[in-house]
Amino acid sequence: MKFKVNSKYIVVFLLFCCGWLSYSQERTIIVIKNPLNVDREFETVELFKNKLDLEPSDILENFRIRELGTTEFLVSQCVDENGDGISDVLLFQPKIKALATNKYELVENSDAKTTDPIIYCYSRFVPERTDDYAWENNKVAFRTYGPIAQKMVEDKIKGGTLTSGIDAWLKRVEYPVINKWYEKYTTGTGTYHKDTGEGLDNFHVGDSRGIGGVAVKVDSTYYFSKNFTTWKTVTTGPIRTSFVLTYADWDAAGNKITEVKHICLDYGSFLSKFEIDITGTNKLSTGITLHNNDGKTEGNLKAGWIDYWQPIDDSELGTGIVFPNKTLISFEKYINPKKDLCNLYALLKVKNNKVVYYTGFGWKKQGEFTTKEAWENYLSQFASKINNPLIIKIKE
Repeated sequence: MKFKVNSKYIVVFLLFCCGWLSYSQERTIIVIKNPLNVDREFETVELFKNKLDLEPSDILENFRIRELGTTEFLVSQCVDENGDGISDVLLFQPKIKALATNKYELVENSDAKTTDPIIYCYSRFVPERTDDYAWENNKVAFRTYGPIAQKMVEDKIKGGTLTSGIDAWLKRVEYPVINKWYEKYTTGTGTYHKDTGEGLDNFHVGDSRGIGGVAVKVDSTYYFSKNFTTWKTVTTGPIRTSFVLTYADWDAAGNKITEVKHICLDYGSFLSKFEIDITGTNKLSTGITLHNNDGKTEGNLKAGWIDYWQPIDDSELGTGIVFPNKTLISFEKYINPKKDLCNLYALLKVKNNKVVYYTGFGWKKQGEFTTKEAWENYLSQFASKINNPLIIKIKE
């Protein structure tokens, strides 16, 4: 039996195939492998524009991410890391099963109609409360203090704060609270030191390291900086907030120390990432306050974390710090007659004038960590994940 084939259909078919092949070849495919036998989520993938085979004129905000074979776009965020006014990094958070490999595609979709996502990951300078810098995501919130607050203390003016320690705001709602709580303060309509259902600030810092402040130990004494002197917000959004704090040079028993903190907090994480640029020392300590020293300290040198589980008012609180592989040298429970100087310290290696760690807390009233064991399991898994990151390959 013979079939008569119209040549014009062959041409159309070939053109269709060529067009489809051209489209498939132009797509950028992101292959992500999970090397751990545990499900992964709330981990941020960073796609750098210069690795995505895009044209210099391409606008990163016009591109979206979706899992291969699906039509729904994932929440993403563009970041201008180098401060030139042009976004150079695209962020998103995949969900990947244990030992699984998922594929995603980068799609140019400038006309997509999407609902603007809530900016859960938020930070800002707070001049209306002296000069705090505060940051939060959907789980936790923090703040630290600027030069005006320092000068007020030095000039013996009431209301100042002198510390480079990190404060914790214990929130128990998913939505942002920083602006709402500061508005209470500035309008006199309430106080963030009282829990009315959203949480509160009942975490004392003083001269302590709070949660993740740094110090340099010389002989048996710990030295540390004063308040930050300058700040710069890099990004806020649905996935990440990040910013930079600079400190005046400080002295550690004759050693001149320079310190710059690059801090970011991602959606779903209870820990902020601290990347410290440091000179003047080859070892740096970071600590968590022991408050009344009525809790339990713990540390795992091999896994790379320290923590403190303590009573706080009518609840309990876990604080902790996690470290990348082969950076934690030792840890010590440091007790001093002055209460605020009592800290659980971790001693870290400085590599190429840099130290990286992750620090934060879990509040029992928030609901996800009701026991010390649950909090320490989170720290242990967090350490395992940062030391066994998602494996990312980009295919054009």
